[in-house]
Amino acid sequence: MKAFFVFSGQGAQAVGMGKDLYESSPAAKRVFDAADATLDWSVTDVCFNGPAERLTESKYCQPAIYTMSCAALAAFKAKFRDVKPVACAGLSLGEYAALQAGDAFLFENGLKLVARRAELMDAACRGTTGGMASVLGGDETVIKEVCAECDIDVANFNSPGQIVISGEKDKVMTAVKTLKERGLRKVIPLKVAGAFHSRLMQEAGEQLEAVLGDTPMQLPKIPVYHNFTAVSAKCDTELRANLKAQVAGSVRWEECVRNMIALGADTMIEFGPGNVLTGLLRRTDKAIKFFNINSAETLENFSE
Repeated sequence: MKAFFVFSGQGAQAVGMGKDLYESSPAAKRVFDAADATLDWSVTDVCFNGPAERLTESKYCQPAIYTMSCAALAAFKAKFRDVKPVACAGLSLGEYAALQAGDAFLFENGLKLVARRAELMDAACRGTTGGMASVLGGDETVIKEVCAECDIDVANFNSPGQIVISGEKDKVMTAVKTLKERGLRKVIPLKVAGAFHSRLMQEAGEQLEAVLGDTPMQLPKIPVYHNFTAVSAKCDTELRANLKAQVAGSVRWEECVRNMIALGADTMIEFGPGNVLTGLLRRTDKAIKFFNINSAETLENFSE
């Protein structure tokens, strides 16, 4: 097996996530306990008990998913020591868990970064009226043209036939109407708190820069493919710049996946809640095997 590890993004959360890993894996429990000791609220309580409304808020959601993803990885590494990734990546928020997997920073330092990122993005959502929409099966050139015409941005290039657009809510709705007029039938407005990965998040990215500068980090020991560039960074300055730019920049997920497959990888292992990334993989390259590690049961069912 030549595997690459990927990590879930915001939106994959579910109340109860990680509870069985906490109860069955000492390695996972250590990660959750470290999270509780680092922040001024209980990550375990929000993950295990919710309520769903709280777990959906960026302030709680981002640190919770980061913690659960790192705990799932810790449980996996304790059981399957011989499975080493050729590369890692994470969708948006998941990039922080990917970097932690590569030892770019300590778990606790990554958690503090994620918590601050979440606060800044929450503030940006409250200070703007943003919206997003998913465009399925459309021509990329047409989507980019309409975004430019409507003064909005492409937030995510997720997989062949799945692109997400983002910006001021009324402009996004104009783009939805325009895309449908141009023959794109599946254009679905999303229920989101704001316009993630758009120019409306620019200020949040700028404010995150100082926090990134103060956080001890190094180039990861395993190549981590960044959302913003779809390649790995060459120095820690570039690493920080990518994390800053990622907040308002497009997520080039499909390219990240293809570039990791190009290393000769034959298997994707997704850590964290849900199975969004393995779902996107099926649209990108059906030849690649995949596993989800998000519970004690999935850990038990994994085979090298």
